[in-house]
Amino acid sequence: MKPKILITNDDGPYSLGLKASYSVLKDLGEVYVVAPMIQRSGVGRSISIMTPIRMQRINVNDVEIYVVDGTPTDAIILGIYEVVGEIPDLVVSGINLGENLSTEAVTTSGTVCSALEAATQGSKAIAISLELPDHEKFEMFSKDFDFELAKRILRRIAERVLRSGMPRGVDVLNVNVPSNARFERMVVTRLARRLYSTRVEKRLDPRGREYYWIYGVEVERAEVGTDIDALRKGFISVTPISLDLTSKVDFRSLERWLNE
Repeated sequence: MKPKILITNDDGPYSLGLKASYSVLKDLGEVYVVAPMIQRSGVGRSISIMTPIRMQRINVNDVEIYVVDGTPTDAIILGIYEVVGEIPDLVVSGINLGENLSTEAVTTSGTVCSALEAATQGSKAIAISLELPDHEKFEMFSKDFDFELAKRILRRIAERVLRSGMPRGVDVLNVNVPSNARFERMVVTRLARRLYSTRVEKRLDPRGREYYWIYGVEVERAEVGTDIDALRKGFISVTPISLDLTSKVDFRSLERWLNE
C-alpha cells in the first residue's frame, strides 16, 4: 500500500510553495492537496464551528486541489475526513512563503497550526517555511523564489518520517529554511521567545476616521540554540514540537503556592 500524504498551506491554492511541495512529494505515495480558498496567514488554529464550510475541486498547473472556504485548520479536518477518508501517513504544511519562528509562530501561524491539527488527529506532521523579506511574504505569484534547498530538505525529512516514523516525543517538526543558506545542514533548535517586538500604527482614512495597523519589528538579539539564531547563522532550523503545552513545573510546589 502506498502511504497517503496530505499537503496543505495557509497561502491558498495558487501559492508557488504549495506547488513546490507537491513536486517533491508526488512520487512518495498517494498525494492529496487541500488548501484554504484565499490567503489565511496568521489565523492560528482557528476553526469554523459557527458557520458551514464549502469545498470544491479545482485544477492548478495540472495539480488537483481541493479548496476550502475556511481556515487552514478547516482544510486539515476536511482533508483528512472527506478527501483522504482516513488518517494520512504524513501531513505536510507548506512550503510557506516566509519563516515561522519562535513561540509566536506556534500559536499564530496557519502553517504551523495546520500541522498541529494534523498531529492532534493522529498524523505525523511537518511544517516547512522559507525565509523571505517582509515585503515578499505574500507575493504568491512571484517567479523569483528559490525553493530548491527547501524542496531537498522537505524530501529528505519526509522520506525519513515515512520510513522510520516521528522521533519519540515529537508531534510536529517545524522546519525553517534560510533564504541565503550558508550551509546545507539541519540543526535542532528550540523556539525563541519571540521574533517581533509588537507595534501599532494609527492612521486616518479619507473620512478622518481612525484605523490601525498591527505590525512588528524583528528583535535584534537571538539566544544561542534557538530557531532564530540558527537561521541568522545560515543553518536550516528544525524545531521538535509537542502538543503537550503543560508547563514543566513541580505540580506539588504549584499546588502549595495556590493554596497558601
